[in-house]
Amino acid sequence: MPESVIRIKPNHYIHVFDNNTNVTTVVVGPRTFTRRDHENIILGPEAMITVPPRNYCKISNPVEKDKKGNTLLDQFGMPKIRHGDEEIRFAQDPFPLFPGESLKEKPTPLVVVQANQALRIRAVRDFEDKEGHKRTSGDEWLFKGPSTYTPRVEESVVEKVNSTIIKENEALKLRARLDCVDSTTQHRCAGEQWLVRKSGAYLPDVNEEIVGTVSAVVLTPTTALHLVANNTFSDVFNKVRKAGEEWLVTMQDTETYITDVYEQVKGIVKITTLNNRQFCVVVDPIGHDGRPRFGARELRRGEASFFLYPGERLENGIQDVYVLAQEEALLLRARSALPEEKKLPGDRWMLYGPRDFIPPVEVEVVEKRRAIPLDENEGIYVRDITTGKIRAHIGSSYMLAPNEELWSKVLPTEVDKLLLVDASRDKNDIKTGSPKARDPTRVVSYRVPHGAAVQVYDYEKKKSRVVFGPDLVLLQPDEHFTTLNMSGGVPKQSNQIHAISLFLGPDFMTDQITVETADHARLALKLSYNWHFEVDQSDQEAAGRIFSTPDFVGDLCKALSARVRGVVASTSFDAFHKHSVDIIQESVFGRNTQTGEINDRLVFSSNNLVVTNIDIQSVEPVDQRTRDSLQKSVQLAIEITTKSQEATARQEAERLDQEARGRLERQKLADEAEAERARKSLLELQAQSATVESTGQATAEARALAAASTIEGEAAVKQATLSANSATITAKAALDELKKRQGMELAHKEKLTQLEVKRTRDLAEIETTKFGEVVSAIGPETIRAIAQAGPEMQAKLLNGLGLKSLMITDGNSPINLFNTASGLVSAPASGH
Repeated sequence: MPESVIRIKPNHYIHVFDNNTNVTTVVVGPRTFTRRDHENIILGPEAMITVPPRNYCKISNPVEKDKKGNTLLDQFGMPKIRHGDEEIRFAQDPFPLFPGESLKEKPTPLVVVQANQALRIRAVRDFEDKEGHKRTSGDEWLFKGPSTYTPRVEESVVEKVNSTIIKENEALKLRARLDCVDSTTQHRCAGEQWLVRKSGAYLPDVNEEIVGTVSAVVLTPTTALHLVANNTFSDVFNKVRKAGEEWLVTMQDTETYITDVYEQVKGIVKITTLNNRQFCVVVDPIGHDGRPRFGARELRRGEASFFLYPGERLENGIQDVYVLAQEEALLLRARSALPEEKKLPGDRWMLYGPRDFIPPVEVEVVEKRRAIPLDENEGIYVRDITTGKIRAHIGSSYMLAPNEELWSKVLPTEVDKLLLVDASRDKNDIKTGSPKARDPTRVVSYRVPHGAAVQVYDYEKKKSRVVFGPDLVLLQPDEHFTTLNMSGGVPKQSNQIHAISLFLGPDFMTDQITVETADHARLALKLSYNWHFEVDQSDQEAAGRIFSTPDFVGDLCKALSARVRGVVASTSFDAFHKHSVDIIQESVFGRNTQTGEINDRLVFSSNNLVVTNIDIQSVEPVDQRTRDSLQKSVQLAIEITTKSQEATARQEAERLDQEARGRLERQKLADEAEAERARKSLLELQAQSATVESTGQATAEARALAAASTIEGEAAVKQATLSANSATITAKAALDELKKRQGMELAHKEKLTQLEVKRTRDLAEIETTKFGEVVSAIGPETIRAIAQAGPEMQAKLLNGLGLKSLMITDGNSPINLFNTASGLVSAPASGH
């Protein structure tokens, strides 16, 4: 059951509800409150709200008060409540909360705004501040420090704004939230950006927001800043820049540069430096009015240093001055008319060395030419660009004229490859080493090997010539080699050998053909032909015949194989097997009708090719049964021959074995006789050795005993001498050691004695000095008082006890009263 008596402490309160009137009242302590039956305690006791100095609190649903601060009551005696409203209360006496009021925000210290700081304030309702400014809901403004912010219910703190420190060579980029006036009283539109370049602390306004910090670019004498304008504006140099305009900022303009908001850095431009041996041509240079001269060209000579402005570019970069030697020249062409040189546009001329040259902008350097050194077997192809005529210059150095140029002679790809191939009779081998690509402007040369010929055809004169080796062929501009595509391999296949030179022989070629005998035995023949060309080198018409048959190898093999097949077809296998050489040679060379003998050569009149001999390298049956039969017969013959050779070898081996055994027996008997003679000599030598050994042993023993006795005597004498010397040295060393030890002990004792004497003397002096100083410090009177203090005290003690004299004894020895008095006096003192 609730208590009826409530004791309310100071600065406390309770809410009492009257059930009869339905009115709630506030009772404030200190007080003892007696609750009636129709009253209920609905709150408390609660501590009053205490707001310390420089603090505030926020009350929800506050009561209404008049101008004097008294609480207004309604007709029922209840405090009037401003429902839904709030009130901020500052430092004051402790106060209670009336019914309906609530503490929304506990006492909170006031916000202290430091220097270079501000609070962004936003109005939550329309009101008029103390300065008379009318604020509308949503308005924002800054409360700048240093100061203490006093809150109001009509406004709220959005955020705390700190100043931004702008360093040297830095700027602050700002953006306008709304239309406003900046710190320089310049009107800004919403979204507009600008820079604040002044160093120091900057506090952005309520309608300003910080985009970022822009650092300055440090310019050097060798660097420049390439800028482009995003919008039309006036830069820091008060120069109007159009949108899209590009320009440079160099160290002559400023040492450091901060990019504006309407500028964009495209890059850093390095300075272009020319020495006294360099020059350059600037295309589309900037004029004195700052505008580019499109299509113009400007020559700049060294020594010079400059920046390339936007739009300018170097033609061919930085170029060195043309330095011409004695054998060098420049081919020049006029871009425009040169009245002083009497040159028209397009004219070409040569400038010969030795000299140096910087071409003006009206002159174009086509190329730098050098005299081409040529040996007597070297040359170049030269083309006249005015007439188109091509010629070959061979055998001496040559400098091209202004109207001449080198002409490239194009050869078929096959010929280019063959020029890199070693002209060999047996194989097509590429020349050793890394072959260099042929210079098409050089006269084509080919070394014709010994015993070979090369045919060259002139397309201009419609004639051909044959060059026999060893010789060097130099092609004129309209001449080309005749290439040969010949058969190769075994059996022969077409287009296997490609060559420029044709070997005249003598040489041989090998081919494999298949023939069939009259009894239908098919055989594979491998034949080799010896051949050569018979040609008169002085007759060009006759020499040209050897090239009339491009593939003389294939034609020769086909012709001879046809002859052999025709003859073998009419011959049986046995006859051919026995007389194959005669049959093949007769089929190829034929027989002399007069002598009946086989001819020794075959001549092809179309190209003067002569076959002098034919060799059968192998004959193998193609048919398997024939091959098996032939193999069996050959094996049987081999077996018979092998057995005959084995029997002969066996008989020869037996004969050689018998002869070896006879020689071995004879040698054995001779060796035994020689061994007996050696044994006899050995026994004689052993007897002599025993005699000598016994005599020598006795002599050696006697001499050894004598020497041993002598050595023992000398050793005893020497040992005695050494022992005496050792004893003398030992005694002398011991004596010296004893002398030194005693001397050292004596010196040590003397030093200790001296130290002890000195120490005693020093201590005596110290004691004397101390005693004198103590006596001087205490004084005679004090010493006298100290000496008399004991007896006087004892006498006074006895007088205090009323005793004049007293003797205590145990019957044996008396006790001095003064000693007893001392004991009586010292005992209480020690106990205390």
